[in-house]
Amino acid sequence: MAQIENADPTAPVFHARALRKIYGAGEAEVCALDGITLDCHPGEFLVVLGASGSGKSTLLNLLGGLDTPTSGTLLYRGWDLGGADEASLTRYRRDAVGFVFQFYNLIPSLTARENVALITEIAADPMSPEEALHLVGLGARMDHFPAQLSGGEQQRVAIARAIAKRPAVLMCDEPTGALDVRTGMAVLEAIEKINRDLGTLTLIITHNSVMAGMADRVLTLSDGHITGEKRNATRAAASSLAW
Repeated sequence: MAQIENADPTAPVFHARALRKIYGAGEAEVCALDGITLDCHPGEFLVVLGASGSGKSTLLNLLGGLDTPTSGTLLYRGWDLGGADEASLTRYRRDAVGFVFQFYNLIPSLTARENVALITEIAADPMSPEEALHLVGLGARMDHFPAQLSGGEQQRVAIARAIAKRPAVLMCDEPTGALDVRTGMAVLEAIEKINRDLGTLTLIITHNSVMAGMADRVLTLSDGHITGEKRNATRAAASSLAW
């Protein structure tokens, strides 16, 4: 893992070439990703669009070190993520990646501050729980328990928890999938602010094409292939998106 700290800071954060992921074998074999080639750059905001089964969650799992590719090249800042052992992947996930999922996974018996502190207590160079919660607009709610928070507020606690360790990458899997439009917008504004203020490479995977407008670059996945790529000349503010 020393290679991560010594990597060229100008290199792509992720460098993927001919990336494949196959599950099962024989007649039960499923090719979830089939020849993905992709570079992701520091500070970039990417939205990955695709229907269920398109391969977008598999791509996030590989980039996030939750799974390993069957074949191909996958580098994180020049470090061979695809060939890493489990101990190295654990450290990579702990130090370099923040995850936000559709469901918040907060501990009900802990306050918002305490939920975030679970991460800051084990991270190498964390911000304080208070700073993380202020970044997502929850400075006044940090001593509330999850049951006292709305769905959108709970998701923003999950974002604060993810970014409190100052990750190089923030990965969001359908982050507004369980929310209504109004609260979902507040969550997208928080993710937008993290990308802008901290310069964190941000990836959102979603089936909701409305989110495409807020990205630097939009990738479309279908049947394990990248079938489209678009760069936005200007990024739309999350608050301007029409659902």
